[in-house]
Amino acid sequence: MKIIDYFRNEYFFLSNFYPKKVYYENILYDNNESAFQAQKCQTQEEKLKFMGITPNIAKGKGRSVKIFSLEKWNYEKDKIMHKIVLAKFMQNADLRQKLIDTGDAILIEGNNWRDKYWGGYNGKGQNKLGIITMQVRKEVKECIILGGK
Repeated sequence: MKIIDYFRNEYFFLSNFYPKKVYYENILYDNNESAFQAQKCQTQEEKLKFMGITPNIAKGKGRSVKIFSLEKWNYEKDKIMHKIVLAKFMQNADLRQKLIDTGDAILIEGNNWRDKYWGGYNGKGQNKLGIITMQVRKEVKECIILGGK
């Protein structure tokens, strides 16, 4: 079984930091990280401030957002991430094909910044982004089969 253990180099397109536009909830973001961090905001006006910024800036800005409800955010964040990752691959045919081309590889968002929730660090972690991306890959394949494309 093939394992892709870092979303870098040829697999950077799997990363939320990959510079590809994604349209989510009526806003066009420059990358998935911006779209995700914006969802912490309480108003549409606040979310608009995540347009046109780099993923690094979005991540930093997301840390200072007053989250509407931490309990609700912790409950909803995986579902939100799933929707954003799905949007990225459904809206960008080139990335969709690259995702499909990963076959049945296990996807691990390995990192050196010690994120054990969304990825894995030193072989440990929940790898939520990897799991979500594998689920999206399955959904994209099913969609193509059902759509006859």
